[in-house]
Amino acid sequence: MEQLNTRLTHLRHALYISLAVFCSPHSYADKPRDTKNNEFSILQKYLKQERIHAGLSTKNIKVGDISWTYNEGGDTSKPAVLLIGLTGTRDHWNRVAHYLTPHYHVIIPDLPTDGDTTVPKTFDSSIPNITSELRQFAQAIHIDKDLNIAGHSLGGSIATVYASQYPFDTQSLFLLSSAGIYKQANTSYAKDPKTLKDLLIYKQGDFAHVIHKLMMSPPKMPNELQSAQEQILISKASKTNQAIDQIVKLNRIYTPDSFARLTRNVEAPTLIMWGKQDQIINYEVASELQALLKRAEKPIILNNVGHVPIIEAEKLVAQHYLPFLSKTQDLKNPLADKLIPFN
Repeated sequence: MEQLNTRLTHLRHALYISLAVFCSPHSYADKPRDTKNNEFSILQKYLKQERIHAGLSTKNIKVGDISWTYNEGGDTSKPAVLLIGLTGTRDHWNRVAHYLTPHYHVIIPDLPTDGDTTVPKTFDSSIPNITSELRQFAQAIHIDKDLNIAGHSLGGSIATVYASQYPFDTQSLFLLSSAGIYKQANTSYAKDPKTLKDLLIYKQGDFAHVIHKLMMSPPKMPNELQSAQEQILISKASKTNQAIDQIVKLNRIYTPDSFARLTRNVEAPTLIMWGKQDQIINYEVASELQALLKRAEKPIILNNVGHVPIIEAEKLVAQHYLPFLSKTQDLKNPLADKLIPFN
C-alpha cells in the first residue's frame, strides 16, 4: 500500500506539471501509441479519485456544434465557473475546487479546442467567439445568472471579456496571472506572443526546460514518467502552435488602450492574484490591471510562486478566494438601479 501511495504521489506531481499552461496538455485518451498503457491507466484512475475527493463529477452536454465536457459539483446555488489557461484541462483546478465545493456550485469546463471538449474543424477559436460559446454553455446548464467567474492565464482574458459583455449577470470576477495587453508587460512572452512557441515541446529534453519557466519550484518525478509525459506534449505541439497563432492575431486586434476600454466595462467586484516569480506575465502588471477595473481589490502577490498558482499554491488560492466570494454574494450590481422598468 505504501508503494502504491508513493507511486500515486509521483503521478500526481507529473500530472500537474504536464497540465501546466503552454505545455499543450490534452485528453489522455489521445496518448501516443508507444506510451505504456498501465501508466496512463493509473493516471486516469487517479484523476477520477481526485475529482471524487474534490466533490466533482464529469459531465457532458452538446450545445450547438460543441460537445462540452466539464467537472461539476457542490452546492446547487451560487455558481462559480473556473476557466483554464491556454491548452489546459479542467483537472487543472481540481485541488482548488476541493476547498470550494462545500460552499459553492463549481463548474470547470474544458474550453473549446482543449481537453475533452470537441468542436468542428472549422471552429473559430478566437477569444470573443469562445466567450460567446461559453455564454451559451452557461445558459444551457442554467448558471448564467449571478455567476462568479474565475480565470487563470488565457482563461483570465476570457473571464474578463465575459464579465465585460454580461455585466448584469456577473456577480464576481477572479483573475489569476491573467493574460492581457499590458503597458507594463516586460517578459518576452507577454510583449510578443509568438515567443510562446519557445515553450512548446518538440523533442526529447525540452520538458525540463519548460517546467522551470512555468513554475518556481516544480516537483520532481521519475525519469520514465517524465519521458512518457514528454511524448504526449511532443505529439500535441502542432495543435498548440495553432492556438498560439490565435493569440498572435488577437494582439494585432487589441492594443493596451483598447484592452483598457474593454476592462473598464467590468462592473463586478474583482480579485487579482499573481505569482511574484511569474516568468510568463510579470507580476507588476497586476497593479495596472487593478487601476483599469472599477471595483478591484488590491492585488495579492504570492512569493515563491510562478505562473501557475492554482497548482503551485492551491491552498493559498482558496484561502483568499473563499472570503472574497463570501463578501461579494450579497453585493448589489451597480447597474441594477439603471434598469428601466417596462410597466
